[in-house]
Amino acid sequence: MKNRIPELRAERAWTQADLAQRVSVSRQTINAIEKGKFDPSLPVAFRLAKVFNLTIEELFIDDQ
Repeated sequence: MKNRIPELRAERAWTQADLAQRVSVSRQTINAIEKGKFDPSLPVAFRLAKVFNLTIEELFIDDQ
C-alpha cells in the first residue's frame, strides 16, 4: 500500500521522529510505513490521517 506520508511530512518540515511522537509510535514504525514495508493498524492509520487533517483514503493509496 502506497502513502503520501513522506511528502506531507516534508511540507511541514517534520522529521520521522516528529511524526512518530505525534501519533505515538516509534520512528522505525514511521519509516517502515513510509517505505511500504508495514501496513499500520487501523488506530494508527486514523491517527496519521488526523494529524494531517485528511481521510485515510486521502493518505493511503491502494496499489493493487
